[in-house]
Amino acid sequence: MAVLWLEDVNADDVGTVGGKAASLGELIGAGLPVPPGFTVTAGTYRTFIEEAGIDEELFAAVDVDPEDSVALREAEQTASELIMETPLPDDVREEIVERYRSMGEDGAEAFVAVRSSATAEDLPDSSFAGQQETFLNVREQVLIRRVKECWASLFTQRAIYYRQQRGFPHADVDIAVVVQRMVDAEKSGVMFTSHPSTGDPQITIEAAWGLGEAVVSGTVSPDNYVYDREEGVVDKVTVADKKVEMVKDPETGETVELDVEGDRRTARVLSDEEIDDLVVLGERVEEHYGTPQDVEWAIHEGEIYMLQSRPITTIQETDDGAEATGTGGDTPRKSTAGDASSGQPGAGSVSNGGDDEDVLADGLGASPGVVSGAVRIVHKLDHLDQVQEGDVMVTEMTMPDMVPAMKRAAGIVTDEGGMTSHAAIISRELGVPAVVGTGNGTRLLEDGQQVTLDGDKGTVRAGADDEAEAGEEFEPVEAARPETPVKPMTATEVKVNVSIPEAAERAAATGADGVGLLRIEHMVLSLGKTPEKYIQDHGARAYQDELIEGVRRVADEFYPRPVRVRTIDAPTDEFRELEGGDGEPAEHNPMLGWRGIRRSLDKPNPFRQELAAFARLFEMGYDNLEVMFPLVNDASDIEGIKAHMRETGIDPDARRWGVMIETPASALQIEELAAAGIDFASFGTNDLTQYTLAVDRNNEHVAGRFDELHPAVLKLIGDTIETCRELGVDTSICGQAGSKTEMVEFLVDEGVSSISANIDAVRDVQHEVKRTEQRLLLDSVR
Repeated sequence: MAVLWLEDVNADDVGTVGGKAASLGELIGAGLPVPPGFTVTAGTYRTFIEEAGIDEELFAAVDVDPEDSVALREAEQTASELIMETPLPDDVREEIVERYRSMGEDGAEAFVAVRSSATAEDLPDSSFAGQQETFLNVREQVLIRRVKECWASLFTQRAIYYRQQRGFPHADVDIAVVVQRMVDAEKSGVMFTSHPSTGDPQITIEAAWGLGEAVVSGTVSPDNYVYDREEGVVDKVTVADKKVEMVKDPETGETVELDVEGDRRTARVLSDEEIDDLVVLGERVEEHYGTPQDVEWAIHEGEIYMLQSRPITTIQETDDGAEATGTGGDTPRKSTAGDASSGQPGAGSVSNGGDDEDVLADGLGASPGVVSGAVRIVHKLDHLDQVQEGDVMVTEMTMPDMVPAMKRAAGIVTDEGGMTSHAAIISRELGVPAVVGTGNGTRLLEDGQQVTLDGDKGTVRAGADDEAEAGEEFEPVEAARPETPVKPMTATEVKVNVSIPEAAERAAATGADGVGLLRIEHMVLSLGKTPEKYIQDHGARAYQDELIEGVRRVADEFYPRPVRVRTIDAPTDEFRELEGGDGEPAEHNPMLGWRGIRRSLDKPNPFRQELAAFARLFEMGYDNLEVMFPLVNDASDIEGIKAHMRETGIDPDARRWGVMIETPASALQIEELAAAGIDFASFGTNDLTQYTLAVDRNNEHVAGRFDELHPAVLKLIGDTIETCRELGVDTSICGQAGSKTEMVEFLVDEGVSSISANIDAVRDVQHEVKRTEQRLLLDSVR
């Protein structure tokens, strides 16, 4: 049969109806509430392409080099034309339409969701979810077209690329289509039946108003509810500002995005009773499958419906079989619990640390550890001296000039910020426990009050914790030191990123091969004045001395291992906050503005003082220093840099220096940059991704599209590495993506010279590099 009812399939039918449909059928068989529907089988798709005689042409068209973006685009277009322009047999068309019509009620047309269900999707050890299409609120007029569009989506550029990366032959993957009655949801979301990284016994629920597509796509920041399965209680509730919702337009039937008005924006989506009902269903789903599940759900007129369930593939196991957090894994969707862009609690920010009445403030567990101490509230910079050793520093948000106080503090609490805020990043580098994004910690906590901060659970509790005080004193440096002292030996160097000199000792303890990125702007911003203002007030020599002191601290700690120092790359909005910043231009998007090398060349005096500081460091014998220049576009930038280097006493031919590859222009101009004399090129993946995809990662409307593993981004990186290898130029990566498993595998496959990771990810990256190199060696001799 071309079509099967969902109730007639189960988990054993993945090869027939794909992972999504098989899972829905299994849920129905288990007695769980699933909207009715049917599936156009994978065999129907296979018969269609074979009997139409387009199968050989189709598979030949998509058999392209996945690194060739032009070929990928042409492959997608050819595949789509073949499928969409080939007529569907009348008997298949009639059977699909007949099933659809039977789903209508009282003579009205049914609104249905049409979802792809590939046979290599949502498997226990891999998840290609999101690779193929989904259409909402579909009616008969476009139903057949939507089914064919789902078939064609098996051959999008992204799908072609990822299948080849994972070794799935195109001809071996079929696709079914689920046609399911739409739930006109008043509220919906996703649920992880266990922690998506650690597998801990907690259920995390994300919820928003309207259709769940807003949550899945990352369009809206959802509420976040955490249920402790061992204690049987709701452990944490985070109510988000839900600015938009997706709903069905009553006139056109189309899915539209509307602003959420009034008190609903900040109102709690789920009641305690609804959470309890979802927890019961979630536990039933996990028990049925025997493995943690990622569930999409919706509520309509008080009834809960399960829309989809797939295994969580990001829970990894240690060698002894215990579940443990890995360095990455296939993520089932763009928006997950703990996504920093959504402002929701992250991994480790849940679990009850005491009675609810003891919790004075809660937020995101940004840096792990449990400490007790006296609260010191910092409203102004001149309050920083009040923060003494062992205090818990509480402030609205941290700034670079707060770092000395942050290092003295036993713990840090902020009102604002997420997992990638200044407070979160610096706290993790320093090894200081921190809770960020409490919303009102500076108002809830009192100066001098004794509290216990839990940087794992994201809570601040009243009183001192005897165990925290009596236990072994937390040593940030020792905590960063690998538990297994034997360092994995790799041909690819694994370095570490350092944001501030104060983190140098902790960074060196990781056993990294050097520093892949030391940001000089943190040293400058901590002065509280713009470079021009500081030089004006204190003199050029004093400015150089400040830079030298910070750089030396890191260079000494790592000597003779190399330390790669990047010149200033602060955007104008950060300079505007400093004394002397009144004249900074007001830019609509500072990340696209006057920053990096373009600022340095336009305003050469501060830049020349940076270079003069490096010249003095070289004279002192710090031959392990390498200078890196940010936001370089082309060889004309290089010529300006070299001229200033020579004028400040640095011989470009005698010292190692290089550039950041952060724009498509620099990647495409790599041959010219190499000819201009660079020794290395280092990828800044955050900027390279947002400039390549035209996605501002801080814009909530498009942040879900930010993907460092996008084929276009990988194409730029891969081509640059290949060219640099041919020209004898070293390559490295120092962006956040360098700590991701998939990126590590890709980079080692391509032949990158080094990877620079965050302090807490160095040992994991070393192991991942070693595994990939061993695989390459084995492949070469088999």
